[in-house]
Formats: sequence, C-alpha cells, structure tokens
Amino acid sequence: MHIGIAGNIGCGKTTLTKMLATHYGWTPKFESVTYNPYLEDYYKDIPRWSYNLETYFLAQRFKDTLEIAKSKEVIIQDRTILEGVHIFVRNNLELGNLTKRDYDTYMQLFESMMSTVKLPDLLIYLKSSIPHLVANIQKRGRDYEQSISLEYLGGLNARYDEWISSYKGKLLILNTDELDFQNRPEDFALVTDKIDAQLFGLFK
Repeated sequence: MHIGIAGNIGCGKTTLTKMLATHYGWTPKFESVTYNPYLEDYYKDIPRWSYNLETYFLAQRFKDTLEIAKSKEVIIQDRTILEGVHIFVRNNLELGNLTKRDYDTYMQLFESMMSTVKLPDLLIYLKSSIPHLVANIQKRGRDYEQSISLEYLGGLNARYDEWISSYKGKLLILNTDELDFQNRPEDFALVTDKIDAQLFGLFK
C-alpha cells in the first residue's frame, strides 16, 4: 500500500510522515532534500536552475515510485512524484522561471513515467496558509529557504488548490492551521481517526 503526504514547503509533511510511520508501523520514504545537488543553487538563481532541479527531483521520485510499487510493505511517502509536475514545475512556468521548451521536454518525461505507475492508495494533503508556512520555515531555519518569497509560496498554494480540486484518487485534506499534531496528542488522534476512516472504513 502507498500513502502519499502532499503539501507546500513548511506545512509539516516530514513531521507527519515520521509520526504516522511510528504510529502504524509503516515504512517512511522521505524526499531527497538534503542530498539534492541543485537545491542551494536553485534558491540563489531560480530561473537558471529550475529545469536542473526539477529534472533531478523527477528522476529521484520516479525511482522511489517504482520501489514503492514493488514493495509488499505499507509505504508512507513525503511528497509524491505528482507534486513536482502539477505544483512546482507548473508554478515555475507561470512565474517565467522555466521556458516553454524546457517545460514541454519535462512533461514528455513525466508522461512516459506515469504510464508505468499508479496513484497512491491514499493522498493526504496538508493545506496551510502563507503565514503558517512562513512561521514554520523560519522556525526550522534552513538557510537556503530563508530567501523564498511570499509570491513564490503564494503561487505554490494556488497550484495546490487547483490540483487538489481535480485530483481523481482517494484523498484526505487536513487544515494544518487548525492542527498541531506534533505537540497536541488530541490533534494527532484526530488525524489517525480520519486516516482509519479512509483506509479501513472506521468512523470514529
């Protein structure tokens, strides 16, 4: 089984992935952020490095998706292959950070890859406001994230809303502005109750 965690930068994906993996005994699969060789360059010069960064992410996520499909374990994944395309690449195209030529080439790669994989069994979307995202980004203190603009985050949020509104798979939306699942046990229990209802048909 494949569970995906989706959401904007700073929404709490990695934290929730770790907590759910521990709670259910699932195997976590984390996004390759620390090891991405383009990430720091990207935030210094987004137009120059957009295609490189997104192509690297696409390759890594496709590899992860193939491994998940072969696994007999329940895998919970911090960001799926879908977001790289429908959110980040689309946003960079809209902002002029990615040329139409590079976008079309990227989409050819993505469409070929998607012909071999399926949607997650459940996608959990962490919906967050811009102030909530900014507070979390500042709190975790990654140097390369401190220069992210409000315009960029806002564009990502708009793309997320558009994508989620037409998503065809099984979906659970959690408003993280109203939840503190890391520090309030009752909030985490609410999250797991909703997941149980989606996966096992239990209405608590």
